[in-house]
Amino acid sequence: MKYLDHPDSFHLRAAVGWLELGNWHEANEELENITLLMRAHPDVLQVRVKIYTEAGKWDYVAEVANGLCRMLPHSEFGALHLAHALRRLDRTAEARDTLLPIADQFATEWPILFQVACYSCKLGQKKDALQWLGLAIDVADETDIRTKALNEPDLETLWRDIAEISGRAAERGSL
Repeated sequence: MKYLDHPDSFHLRAAVGWLELGNWHEANEELENITLLMRAHPDVLQVRVKIYTEAGKWDYVAEVANGLCRMLPHSEFGALHLAHALRRLDRTAEARDTLLPIADQFATEWPILFQVACYSCKLGQKKDALQWLGLAIDVADETDIRTKALNEPDLETLWRDIAEISGRAAERGSL
């Protein structure tokens, strides 16, 4: 993939900076300054997804993230954002179905496993959710998935079971 040349690379970095400052409006304005042809560059589209996420424009997030899934099949970015947007659009089964086919490909990426657990739980599939959450805990290393899970409303029906899951993972030496 071609790299962005100046001044497009400058506008992209400025957009990222505006996002880090919490200003998605200005970030969006910076992306609008990028050459029309280069606005379809994956780096630009990833920032666009983040802007739409901050703006709560879930239909747009889903559309752009779906394109990123096709453009960058070896990256989890598009799939994670597509699934998140679908969940926010109350399309939880589709969100789960977005991540299931790539779960093996990204088996060491805890965010994918964690999100499958969340979506499974939200769909009433408690046993599956517990298994996915256990896998996320096993691969998370230093990240405290148990605390994250206890703060995740989608996993509320599992909150009583989370300590037990973490205990099994710790006993196996995975944490």
